[in-house]
Amino acid sequence: MVGERAGRRGRRRGVPRRRLERLKGISVANLIPNMLTVMALCAGLTAIRFSLVDRYHEAVLFVLLAALFDGLDGRLARLLKSTSKLGAELDSLADLVSFGVAPALILYHWAMQDAGQIGWLVMLLVPVCAALRLARFNVMMGASDLPPYAYNYFVGVPAPAAAGIVLLPLMASFDLDGEWISSPWLIGFWALMVSGLMVSTVPTFSLKRMRVPQKSVFFVLIGMAILVTLLLTRTWSTLTAVGLLYLCSIPVSVWRYNLLKAEAERLQAEQPAADAASGEAAGGEAQGTP
Repeated sequence: MVGERAGRRGRRRGVPRRRLERLKGISVANLIPNMLTVMALCAGLTAIRFSLVDRYHEAVLFVLLAALFDGLDGRLARLLKSTSKLGAELDSLADLVSFGVAPALILYHWAMQDAGQIGWLVMLLVPVCAALRLARFNVMMGASDLPPYAYNYFVGVPAPAAAGIVLLPLMASFDLDGEWISSPWLIGFWALMVSGLMVSTVPTFSLKRMRVPQKSVFFVLIGMAILVTLLLTRTWSTLTAVGLLYLCSIPVSVWRYNLLKAEAERLQAEQPAADAASGEAAGGEAQGTP
């Protein structure tokens, strides 16, 4: 008995204990970006529900809420290092519903029903162009052949921004009187314009990679405080003004993009001449060396 116990003790001392394997799975923190994407999808579907009962204030608010969730999920995914192919595909599907289908149905129920089949066909272009834009974005995502000056720009108008722009007449109607603003001709032309901007190759500013100079941080914070105050007091007028300012920024972004492109092409054209001149100088020094 004593020998058997001693043998057991020896085996216990000589053989290391097996460590318990950790449970495999995904942490809750890594699921937060996908949760926000699902919340954006639910907000878009809720906007459609409100449009069916003619509650357009709530419908627009839920589209804007979906845009807020959409802006947060990507940033949190990069911050938590939890980006995945599943998240990217889920994000595109949610964007199609919230920023393609929902705005089209809201505008159709608000102003385009009286236009009959033509009104419906025009509204179909909004989700179709949103789908084409999102598909192009997925194909271009992670492309390494972009020039350095192009990383601060989107190709075309992003789907969330397009949803806000296409709903501008509806938001303006909350503060303006008159049936002209809900005219099917005006809404149809506006929807066609926004659909074209989504699938265009027009460069538009991307705020994701823009940096604020240190000396301008104070003024940016003051501006944000003023903007929040206006949103709380004059919500629809402020949102309409922000949308119009974004539209006015598109020509500026095109001008700035072309300026950077021309400068990059000039530097690229001068590089071979500079290399040739440096090569000739090096050759001359080599010949003069004893």
